[in-house]
Order: sequence, then C-alpha cells, then structure tokens
Amino acid sequence: MKLKLLSFCLALFSISMAFAQKNLNAYKYVIVPSKYEFLSEPDLYQLNSLTAFLFEKYGFTAVMDNGEYPEDLLNNGCIALKSNVLKSSGLFKTKLTVVLQNCSGQTVYSSKEGESREKEFKAAYNLALRDAFKSFETVNYKYDGTVATSPVPPVASNNVPAPPATALVSAAPVKTSAPNGTLYAQETANGYQLVDNTPKVVYKLQKTNAKDVFLVQGKSATVCKKDNQWVLEYYEGDVLKQQVLNIKF
Repeated sequence: MKLKLLSFCLALFSISMAFAQKNLNAYKYVIVPSKYEFLSEPDLYQLNSLTAFLFEKYGFTAVMDNGEYPEDLLNNGCIALKSNVLKSSGLFKTKLTVVLQNCSGQTVYSSKEGESREKEFKAAYNLALRDAFKSFETVNYKYDGTVATSPVPPVASNNVPAPPATALVSAAPVKTSAPNGTLYAQETANGYQLVDNTPKVVYKLQKTNAKDVFLVQGKSATVCKKDNQWVLEYYEGDVLKQQVLNIKF
C-alpha cells in the first residue's frame, strides 16, 4: 500500500513539474522588484539583486522593475512574469517563497519554502532565498519562442460606465481603431501601458509632474483624469478633441 502511494506521489510530482515547465517556457522575461514588502529599503541585504542573479542562473532573463525594459516587453507586458518573494513567520527560522505571476495577476508558479536558521539577517535571507530557488532545478526552464497569452481579468465596472458612442467628441486618430472596451493598465519603468483583452498594447503612457496626467508615447496626445473619468485629448488641426477611456488600474 505504501509503495503504491509513493508511486502515485512521484507520478503526481512529475506531472506537476512538466506542467510548470510548459507554463514557464511561454514567458520570455521575469521582472524583479527593486524592493520587497517585508524589507524597509530597496535591495536591502542585496536580496533583490540576488533574486535577479538566481533567475539568470536558472536560465531566465531577469529585468529589474526600475531598469530599462526591452522593446518587445514594452510592446507586450504579457510576455513577462512578475516575481515576488514572500516571507512566512517563523520563531527560529527565516522562511521565503518565490512567486511568479502573469500580467493578469494570476500565480503561475510558487517555489518550495526556503528556510534558514541563521540569526544574522543578511545571511538568513540569502540562504533562505537560495534554498527556495532549488525548486527551479527541476523546472529546466527554456523560452520556447511563444508569446504568453495569459487571460486578462474579466471586465469589471469601476463605477464609471463606458460612455455611449454619442458621448465621444470624435473617434481618436491616435490609433487606427479606437478601443471600445476596458483597457488594463500595466506598470512600466516610466508610466503604464494600456492593453485590451486580447491582450494587445493600445497606448503607452509616460508620467508627468502633474497628478493624473500622462503623455501618450509616440503621439501628440495626453491622457488625464477629469470628473472621475480618464480622457484622451489630442489636437486635430486647431481643434482640441477628447475621447473617454475606460481604464482599469
């Protein structure tokens, strides 16, 4: 009986590892945060830098969230996974888990819980993180050239109903086809990119010094918040035109 149970567990483990590998292979990049919530400063104890190093060690291409993004990542944020490290409470142990999420915020992979009994913080975090990353030894990640098409969250009303077509001043010439549904904001190094539900990048927004005002990258247009609605503004000749956008941050 015990032998059968062991065989079943090993088979289940093999299937889960194969599934994890297939899932991860669809993603080209891993975005590493510059700061973890359980630490008081960015890259404290060089833990974020170590995370990027370990991802590279296991074959991933790591990108820091405060660094420069590759062009294909700027065009499609869904080809990357966002990484995070979570800390569990422990009386005599430091426990860390590595989590990977897709562009919809869904968890694609979680490592085993890495542990350390070291008392000094830097050594404890370092060893626990390295222990957690041992999970990636069995994943054998290799990008397979496919574009990740993780599902976008269902359209949710953010208490601002999409305006009817008659409410628009005009169709925006900034894009050949103006978006009709919800656009999902994905944070980039200098602002946000707005993707539709395919998912496809529709606009790239760059931050300005003004609150809730963004420049549209590559276009003579801005996106700003007016009366609780996000509005795309652009000039057509000497005429200022507007279009209401349904953006979910």
